[in-house]
Amino acid sequence: MFADRAKIFIKSGKGGDGHVSFRREKYVPNGGPNGGDGGNGGDIIFVVDEGLNTLTDFRHIRKYVAQPGEDGGTTNKHGKNGESLWIKVPLGTIIKDAETDKIIADMSDSSKQAVILRGGRGGKGNQHYATPTMQAPKYAQPGGDGREMYVNLELKVIADVGLVGYPNVGKSTLLSRVSNAKPKIANYHFTTLHPNLGVVDLDGSDGFVIADIPGLIEGASEGVGLGHEFLRHIERTKVLIHIVDAASTEGRNPIDDIEKITFELENYKDGITDKPWVIAANKMDALYEGADNPLDALKEKYEPLGIKVFPISAVSGKGVKELLYYVNDMLKNMDDAPVVFEQEYDPMAVNPLEQLPFTVEKEEEGIYRVEGPRIERMLGYTNLESEKGFHFFQKFMKENGILDQLEELGIQEEDTVCIYGFEFDYYKE
Repeated sequence: MFADRAKIFIKSGKGGDGHVSFRREKYVPNGGPNGGDGGNGGDIIFVVDEGLNTLTDFRHIRKYVAQPGEDGGTTNKHGKNGESLWIKVPLGTIIKDAETDKIIADMSDSSKQAVILRGGRGGKGNQHYATPTMQAPKYAQPGGDGREMYVNLELKVIADVGLVGYPNVGKSTLLSRVSNAKPKIANYHFTTLHPNLGVVDLDGSDGFVIADIPGLIEGASEGVGLGHEFLRHIERTKVLIHIVDAASTEGRNPIDDIEKITFELENYKDGITDKPWVIAANKMDALYEGADNPLDALKEKYEPLGIKVFPISAVSGKGVKELLYYVNDMLKNMDDAPVVFEQEYDPMAVNPLEQLPFTVEKEEEGIYRVEGPRIERMLGYTNLESEKGFHFFQKFMKENGILDQLEELGIQEEDTVCIYGFEFDYYKE
């Protein structure tokens, strides 16, 4: 089954903890600290694999976790870095934050790779905390936590030209005639259950990539039918070919079909109908003798608007070459770079510590308590016994607004602040 959407959980590796140890060699009675640093956790990296064309694999595996870094060892041994996890996706995959639906990366370059989550950094061993006044520190830094999030993957095919129209108007037949694609073709609605891509080769030209978008019906942009599932694939195309059944073999009016398809495209996303488009009046060979020729009505309505109408027969190939060369000329005047969606959200720019909550409360007269995941995490990174660590703690309290909240609660000098087993006397700067 074709899959062009998936939701997965990703998590980078935790950093290894720093080690606490001391030199104990013979003839070194007062050996100093020699605890090694922890290794960095592995990253989560997405990379394009041109051998893939669907997101089917992500329906079976939904959790991706990179390797943690190893803890530091004795005698200054550095822990091994965790291996990064490389996740392969098809060309054209967009990675979005599942919570906000904002774009993190657009994998539209065949050589592209994107680091989505960095691994936690390795903690420093106790050798880094030795000072003239504390020559035997019994403290080492814990490794940083890995980052985690849910992401939505969306595949938007990369094609220069999109074929749009009602089901059974001949899109798949045209694609099979003009390209190397081999779509399944049958005489019933929604024969095409996923976008098909084909390369059109033209004499004297580089040619272009064309996509057969599954047939749309009224209400598709609101979720009716199957066509709405694939409207996103039109977003990257530069030119649209509206294919209509000019012979009205199913009793529909070609102009009415175009108006309804245009409405569905506009309703799906603003600006999508601003793309240049042409009309392919298909099945002209199926018009019976003496029937009204719909070509005149189509040209009268659309050609004054600059929209060219081509009478064709996808089955016999009549008129198809003229259509293709005209579309090719349109593409020559456009930027040949693929349509790329800009990044809207960078998970690595967000400090995970800043997203954690904390509380500041007055417990009783003269005693205040500060706690919460953000505070607990900060203490895990900080050695309050060292002068440097205590200065970091004070800066953290100020920058996070904790001192301001204590002031608002009426704290006075020499009042007590309790923080997870530590007690401090409060003094204003």
